[in-house]
Formats: sequence, C-alpha cells, structure tokens
Amino acid sequence: MKYVIIGNSIAAAGCIEGIRKIDNENEIIVISQEPYHIYSRPLISYWLSGKINEEKIYYRPWDYYEKYRVKPILGRKVERVDFDEKKLYLDNNDEIYYDKLLIATGGKPFIPNILGLAKKNVFTFIKFDDVKAIDKAICPGAKAVVVGGGLSGLKAAEALIKRGCEVTVIELAERILGSILDDEGAKLVQNELEKYGIKFVLKNSVIEILGEERVEKIKLQTQEEIPADLVIFSIGVVPNVDIFKDTPLKINRGIIVNTKMETNIPDVYAAGDVVEAFDLILGEKRVIPILPNAYIQGEVAGINMAGGDFEYEGSFPINSIGFFDIHMMTGGIVNPKEDCEVLKRLERDRKIYRKICLKDGRILGFIFINSFDRTGMIVDLMKNKVDVSGFKERLLLDNFGFLDLPKEVRREKIWRV
Repeated sequence: MKYVIIGNSIAAAGCIEGIRKIDNENEIIVISQEPYHIYSRPLISYWLSGKINEEKIYYRPWDYYEKYRVKPILGRKVERVDFDEKKLYLDNNDEIYYDKLLIATGGKPFIPNILGLAKKNVFTFIKFDDVKAIDKAICPGAKAVVVGGGLSGLKAAEALIKRGCEVTVIELAERILGSILDDEGAKLVQNELEKYGIKFVLKNSVIEILGEERVEKIKLQTQEEIPADLVIFSIGVVPNVDIFKDTPLKINRGIIVNTKMETNIPDVYAAGDVVEAFDLILGEKRVIPILPNAYIQGEVAGINMAGGDFEYEGSFPINSIGFFDIHMMTGGIVNPKEDCEVLKRLERDRKIYRKICLKDGRILGFIFINSFDRTGMIVDLMKNKVDVSGFKERLLLDNFGFLDLPKEVRREKIWRV
C-alpha cells in the first residue's frame, strides 16, 4: 500500500496523522510545490511584521517526517494525474504510483485581470514565498497598496504598517471584512486600523497598475491615481483545481466529496480549502476555507484511506483574528438575508460588540469583538441546534456561562462529558 498526498499544509498533516492512527507500516509520500516543512499560512503576516522568526512559523517539529515515516518531495510540482493508471507526473519528469491519493492542493489567490500585473513589485499574500518577496521590496516609508479588505488583506496591511510603510487598502465593498462582520463591527475595526495610520478607499477597485518596469502608481475605477511602490493582491482565494480540469474528477466550485472525504474516483480523497464540504448552518455543501476544517477533513480522509470508517459531520465558518488592540471571533451567518431575530450589544468606548442572529430560537451566527469568553459554548449551541429562546438575552453578556443554560441542557452536557 502506498499513500500519496498532493499538498503539504494542515490538511496534509491531518491526513498523515489519520493514516498513522491505523497504519504504521506503509509508505506515505507528500509532494509539495513549496520547498518548506509544514508551516502555518496564517502566521506569514506575523513573520513579515517581525513578530515571529522563521522557526515559529512551522506547525510540526523538524523530525515530524521521520517520526511519521513520511517521504517528503518538496519543491516539485504535480503536473498531471492519471486516475486510470493511478500515476502522478511531476515537473521533473518523475512518475509516482499511488494506491490511495489525497488531494490537498488548497486555494490559490484570485487576481483580477487588469493592466500592469506583470510589473515588478506586484505580489499576492498567501504563501511564505510571497512574504519573503515582499520583505525584500519594502523599507520604511514605502508606499504600499493592499487590494482587498478581507482577513488576509488587513493582516498584510497591519504587518506593513508595523514595518514603517505607508499603507492604503482598496476594497470594492462598502465595508471591510464584509464576510465576517456587519456595518457596526466593520466600523469598529476600521477605526482601530485608521488610528495606526492605515488609509481606506471603499467602494472602489484598481483597474490598472502604472509605471515603467516597476509599480509607480495605481489607477482606481474612479480614475483617481494613488502613488505606490508595491501592490499586494489579497482579494480572496479560490480552490486550486487547475491540474484536474478535463479529468473525470467531479468539481463544482471545489472538489465534490462525501462524508468520508471520498471523491467520485475510487481511492481518491480530497480535503481542505480545495473541497466543498457540508455547512451545518446552511445545510448545503460549499467551500469553507478555514484552518480547523482543513485539519479535521484531512484526518477523516487519512483514517478512511487506511481502512478505517469515519465521517466528517460538517462545520460552518468560524474566524478568530485580531488587529492591534481589537480582537474578534465570528461564526456562521452574521448578515442574514432571511427574516430572523438579531440581538446586539454595542459599547463604542470600550470597543465591545456582541451580535447574535437567531432563527426559530436557534443561533445562526455571532459576532464578538473584544468580548468572546465562552465562545466555545455558543459554537456548541449552534452545532447542536439548541433552542436558546429561554435565555437568549444572556448570550449578549460578558459573563454568559454554563449556569445560564436550562437544566435539561446542562444535564445533557454533563452526561456527554
């Protein structure tokens, strides 16, 4: 039996550790285009800001591959997969056979097709090599334009301002962090970032990058031009499925998998940001590109690849992030379009905001800014679809806790423990 994993991120780690729970003997091969040991992509902004050194960016110890008896093939790209022959073709002409295959190719940055993309000092912000290249291009006073006001764009902006750059964020939507915050929450965060010098241009987009060989300015949709020494595109990611196009692998927006993380092709599994998995809140499959999901999906795939029988029960988006002195956790649906009940508590002076969205007594989503103790309990109530009608107002309090739950719910939780 030979296990092969395409990709070397957290989904791959979950798969390796899932396989080794059942099979300690057979060979595992990991193939990655990046030349690095398993590292944390969310930490690349901290490396760029100087908060951590390179040693801190790696998920697993240096003897990880030896300990789990993994053969890493790093710095090599899989060019093609022949699912009939169960064979992978690498960019150095090597061919690798597999018995069980995990596709964990993750996401790739979305970049709009605009003029000037080929100029020097145009970057993306998703990989370790991206921030290493940005690190070489910046100096105090450098004018940086970040395109995209989502999670990774703002982490890029925070890192750059800490390195002494002048930073402008361009966002197409009318508010930043549109997928995880509402207007009130977004304004709190934007105010905090503006305090540190980050400028925002909302409801606008970059239509051209200007300059001779390197970036000198960007042109906005409104025809305004902004001086820039570098441009970072951080608009979002899409599943990295390019090498599987024109193959029998079923792909919608991401690779389609069942609860065992099996694709439609025998002995081929997929996990992480490249798949569409079940969303417990929406009740449908979709891409949920968050770290814990990727690990769990990889682990489920690994167990099943090794002959186990395990299912992925689904999840929903949960994000935990901070910028300077403002920190937040959000989950589920925070801007519901359908008729539902919304509870809010906003304290601008303390930068505290709690919002709960309810439907038929069940929690659909939440926003907690600078007040997120017991968030795990909220997530648990969401997953188990507990009717919170009887104590919903307590959910907005900082000291919401176990004793606020109805007796029957407390009893059930105690029994579960």
